[in-house]
Amino acid sequence: MDSTGDAPDQGYGKANGSDRPNGGEGSDRPDHPGHREPHHASMNARLNWLRAGVLGANDGIVSTASLVVGVAGATANSTAILIAGVAGMFAGALSMAAGEYVSVSTQRDTEVAALSRERRELAEEPDEELDELTCMYQDRGLSPGLARKVAVELTARDALRAHAEVELRLDSGELTNPWVAALASFLAFTVGALIPLLFITLSPADWRVPATFVAVACATAATGAISARLGHAPAGRAAVRSVLGGAVAMAVTFGIGSLVGTTTGV
Repeated sequence: MDSTGDAPDQGYGKANGSDRPNGGEGSDRPDHPGHREPHHASMNARLNWLRAGVLGANDGIVSTASLVVGVAGATANSTAILIAGVAGMFAGALSMAAGEYVSVSTQRDTEVAALSRERRELAEEPDEELDELTCMYQDRGLSPGLARKVAVELTARDALRAHAEVELRLDSGELTNPWVAALASFLAFTVGALIPLLFITLSPADWRVPATFVAVACATAATGAISARLGHAPAGRAAVRSVLGGAVAMAVTFGIGSLVGTTTGV
């Protein structure tokens, strides 16, 4: 059976986070009571979610900071700055949540369709599917006899899950949830946006913009470093990039706000 292109290669749900078909370290399945460590592939998926949350918070920091600093460049009216910041925070958070919901819903629909197709093929062509699973384990380095034994045992336990993990690289019991993704994006963006919003509104008028710049620089350095660490990359370079990106965005919007404020006489 040809399954290429049928499901996204998310890299999660593979057997025990490696090419080993059964057992091994890191298994959290009920038939391995002695192992309490999380499924390696599931852990990778959780780290991806965490990294996405950190980046979502970074988006909230930079976009809201740029907005309120731009408004502060045009006017010293604290109420106007607060209204713009709050509106921008919720607009950004809702936009992020909606986009994440649509994206993850599409991914889930693809996963469900792939699993349905696999379930149908297992019902209609069980012998061919068993042969296919055997060949896939042989391709992973098992001897023909052992590959057959593993395929038979896993098929007897849960045929759909065995094929989903090896062939589709999906965990049939842990499909993505679009509502969770949308809520996580909303919360991450909101938490990030609160940092510049609080500093711009609570700082004295003469210090509100410099204070916001400093707070945002510290916050983006932290999100950049954390994101890099989660991806096993050097933290220093990522932190510098995040700080520079945020600083440039704020400087540009502050300049534009000042120009508009001067031109319109706000």
